Amino acid sequence: MSETAFSNLPEFSVTELSAALKRTVEEQFSLVRVRGEISGLKFHSSGHVYFDLKDDKAVLNAVIWRGTVSRLKVRPEAGMEVILTGKLSTYAGTSRYQIIVEQVELAGLGALMALLEERRKKLAAEGLFDSARKKKLPFLPEVIGVVTSPTGAVIRDIMHRLEARFPRRVLLWPVAVQGEKAAGEIAAAIAGFNAFKPPMPRPDLIIVARGGGSVEDLMAFNDEAVVRAAAASLIPLISAVGHETDTTLIDFAADVRAPTPTAAAELAVPVRAELLAQTLDLERRALRCFSKGMEDRRRHLMQLARVLPRAESLFAAPRQRLDTASDKLQHALQRNLQIHQVRFGKASARLRDRMLKDRLAIGGERIEALAKRAERAKDIRLTQMRRRLEGLARELELISYRSVLERGFALVRAADGAVRRRAASLTPGEALTLTFADGDAPAHAGAPAKSSKKKAGTDQGSLF
Repeated sequence: MSETAFSNLPEFSVTELSAALKRTVEEQFSLVRVRGEISGLKFHSSGHVYFDLKDDKAVLNAVIWRGTVSRLKVRPEAGMEVILTGKLSTYAGTSRYQIIVEQVELAGLGALMALLEERRKKLAAEGLFDSARKKKLPFLPEVIGVVTSPTGAVIRDIMHRLEARFPRRVLLWPVAVQGEKAAGEIAAAIAGFNAFKPPMPRPDLIIVARGGGSVEDLMAFNDEAVVRAAAASLIPLISAVGHETDTTLIDFAADVRAPTPTAAAELAVPVRAELLAQTLDLERRALRCFSKGMEDRRRHLMQLARVLPRAESLFAAPRQRLDTASDKLQHALQRNLQIHQVRFGKASARLRDRMLKDRLAIGGERIEALAKRAERAKDIRLTQMRRRLEGLARELELISYRSVLERGFALVRAADGAVRRRAASLTPGEALTLTFADGDAPAHAGAPAKSSKKKAGTDQGSLF
């Protein structure tokens, strides 16, 4: 082309050309849907979100304004495959074109499941899902903390079920259960209940609950911050998210998973009526066991009483030993008394000797006079007693059988020493002992002599 042709082209400033391009792009692509993978995700302090949407050959800048972020159903995450809905625009400051996002959708359920499975493996590798970390639920909590939406049917179902089973005090921490703010609020609620200090009533149990919904609706409960808050909770926690077939990552970190919010309330408290019936049944069983135990013991005691020995036989030997000990004690007392009497007598004699010596020392002349008088009295008394003794000796001599023996008589005794006074008591040939005045002589009894009439003064015959 000639220079004239170039000189006829309209001239634009950079700003005018950028504005024209912006109008053209926005008019031509006012609403588009683009599929790709999120990378370079950045949450700015202003509240806007910036990232790149890429595939294997190209990259598209994306921006989500702060007002739109709070309305998103899916929270953008790095590596997530999504479908963005919005309009194309340009940014003159860097000569870039970008998509202003109005809606974020997951590119497919398989991609989402792969993302969640990757996150589950990551958290499981850190030990957040270990069974050893699980805490036992309290049997009957006094205070139950519930983390859920204050306007949904979930809180009404939980309260109704608790009222029917066993009414408890409930603290509700209201949160959003879906959307951009939901994950942060749920994690903050769990941490907040754990941070309660007196006089605030700290819950004994936490229930995190939400009704059913799509996978996108339940994404807040798959958030890493929520899972970590549930795993770090010192208070036992029940997850009750969605229906029985729904599974979220918080279910793995919770101490107990409930299929529904109503089931969570059933797990939280027992049935009061059943407890009362069980208590009454245990009371009856305890009374029966006690009565039976007492009856068994009474029967056993009676059997033991029948085989026990009688009291007399039990105490016979001890009583005999007591009697023996009593006799020994009596003799011992007497012996002890005798010993003390002897000791007392000796001591008394020593004392008398000492007193006599003292008296002799004090009144020697008087004692000497008394001694002489005593000596004279002794001699007189001895003389009198000697005379009397000699008289008695003469009388004894006169009546003694020995004086008879001196006159020629003899004492006849049998072999056993018995005195024979009659001839009729003798047995022929019996050995006898004759005692004379000067000694004994042996003899034998002969046959008795035949009686005959003789004159007086004639010989009367031999006895032997």
